[in-house]
Amino acid sequence: MQQNYRDSMAMARKYGKPDLILMFICNPSWSEIFNCMEGVQCPEDRPDIIIRVFNMKLKELLEDICKHGIFGTVLAYIYAIEFQKRGLHHGHILLTLDSESKIRTKDDIDKFVSAELPDACTYIRLFQIVTKCMTSCGTIYIYKTLM
Repeated sequence: MQQNYRDSMAMARKYGKPDLILMFICNPSWSEIFNCMEGVQCPEDRPDIIIRVFNMKLKELLEDICKHGIFGTVLAYIYAIEFQKRGLHHGHILLTLDSESKIRTKDDIDKFVSAELPDACTYIRLFQIVTKCMTSCGTIYIYKTLM
């Protein structure tokens, strides 16, 4: 753990402080998880499947961010995964972007973050997905972070 801390501090010293903080949360309703269930099993019965699917999706997200550059050119990244006893696994990802990709204005933020719900009458299915996956007890999870 100390070595990981030293590595992250060395990374911050070389590339500067992180520009983005992302949180990637496991969703037990992912179809990949349910496709692996047998009989009357539920996701809580198969933590091995949940973590495998979570890791696959996390690697896919990191590939989209780093190789395909959805936020721009990434100079450095680091992530940590939290395995909670009663909660869902989630990853914290810190990204350091190059100078041309840095987010400086509110218009830059608006290219990546949307904080509005789809119209419930026009886009029924999309509204159901967003309210199921992005809300909990009426609270909408939206993370905008600029350092």
